[in-house]
Amino acid sequence: MKKTGYLTILAVLMLVAACQKHDVPQNAQAIQEKMKIFPDYTSIVVPPNIAPLNFLMREKGDEFAAEYVGADGTRVTAGSGNDGNLQFGLKAWKALLKKNVGKEIALHLYVKRDGKWFEHPYTTIQVAEEPIDDYLSYRLIEPGYELYRQLGLYQRNLTNFDVKTIYENPRKFDEKHSHCINCHNYQNYSTQRMLFHVRAMHGGTIVAQNGKIEKVITKADSILGAAVYPSWHPTKNWLVFSTNKTGQVFHLCDPQKIEVLDYGSDLLFYNADTKEISNIIKTTDDMETFPCWNPAGDKIYYCSAKTFITAEDNDSVRQQKTILNYKRMKYNLMSMAFDEATCTFGEPQLELDCASRGMSASVPRVSPDGKYLLFTLGEFGQFHIWHKSSDLYVKNLQTQEVYPLKAANSADVDSYHSWSSNGRWIAFSSRRDDGSFTRTYITYFDKNGQAHKAFMIPQKDATFNVRLYKSFNVPELTKDAVPYDAKQFKEVIFNSPGSVVKYKEIRPQYK
Repeated sequence: MKKTGYLTILAVLMLVAACQKHDVPQNAQAIQEKMKIFPDYTSIVVPPNIAPLNFLMREKGDEFAAEYVGADGTRVTAGSGNDGNLQFGLKAWKALLKKNVGKEIALHLYVKRDGKWFEHPYTTIQVAEEPIDDYLSYRLIEPGYELYRQLGLYQRNLTNFDVKTIYENPRKFDEKHSHCINCHNYQNYSTQRMLFHVRAMHGGTIVAQNGKIEKVITKADSILGAAVYPSWHPTKNWLVFSTNKTGQVFHLCDPQKIEVLDYGSDLLFYNADTKEISNIIKTTDDMETFPCWNPAGDKIYYCSAKTFITAEDNDSVRQQKTILNYKRMKYNLMSMAFDEATCTFGEPQLELDCASRGMSASVPRVSPDGKYLLFTLGEFGQFHIWHKSSDLYVKNLQTQEVYPLKAANSADVDSYHSWSSNGRWIAFSSRRDDGSFTRTYITYFDKNGQAHKAFMIPQKDATFNVRLYKSFNVPELTKDAVPYDAKQFKEVIFNSPGSVVKYKEIRPQYK
């Protein structure tokens, strides 16, 4: 009884401490030196439904305090000891944002040294009128990897700090139970139809819809290999994939560390209702990859590069030629019209000649309103997650103007990206913090087609961003939560042999 009573009292004290209001100093001396905080949440535009922007104050001090002050006078405060780790209450934070939609919030920063409080110059953040989708799915993966261990898919609720495991590998590598998990994808920003790929042991494409999960084997004699890089048609149960023969090269001196190379790739169309798969385009001279639908479902965009490979080359020669010429691989942006009635594709159209610019494109994504084509440009190749030259670009599909999202880009890698369902937010991967780990950043994309200063997704404890030795990979925004749990996926992955798809020839419109 005594032990139970002690634990109850301790729990109450901890709860009181957690809910305690932190008073900011009233007579702090103003100083001109700007405070460094991590993540950098200064001068940004944020969604009105984002979780509290907790941060570290990075300077020496005995105590720290901070206060967000809304235009309406609402205040949210936090304080800490000498670690500078500030955490703001979720309930108070939500009330602050709700009362200041479309308005500015001031951020005041304080530090105590030698018994005296100092106040740094305040900064502001803008609360946008448009919310971001509540959920973000991503993969956690070690930056340089050779074994499939500690690899998983997760979903974060961006309005708070809840994280759900979609599916993950064991912590220790086990050849019989560990495999690669990649390419999670959803239809039209909803998890009601979703998929991801499993490679190596128990491999297949895991498709979940209508409360049912199944494994699909997408290999067929007439296609290059298994399907990757999926994009779900906005309304129909159809998908486009690429099929790629891929290899990795580990650099000895290059700071970019790893090069992921394709030595063969084509585009595929898959009817998930009939389980029929077809080649959209199959060539030796060109490598096609990263297909995506437009919101109307009547066109796909993709990337294509001229190769140095001939039809006579075997896989060994293909790999050698690709490795020797990897910096000469320049991918252009392409498109093909789609006829829904006949499920056929039109002639390839050049959307942007990146090669003539000395650049290479990757991961095209069309905004929900169909006005903008978002992609990355780097100096070469298509796996820009390792390319320091990679930046976010858009093409205005109405005016044909192409330009970089300067305010969102950095001096390091800015790569894989996804739109929010309202087209006002972009989530993407960036290595700007240390050059080694990708973390998820968010940028506001305004009605004039311009991005604003990007910010890292907030965490309950800001030190999480530097303590986690893994990369956030493939951020995908959705409006709803994944309705399946990891046990359901595991049951199918390990115990189902998988349904083998049928190959069906489709007639290109232009032949």
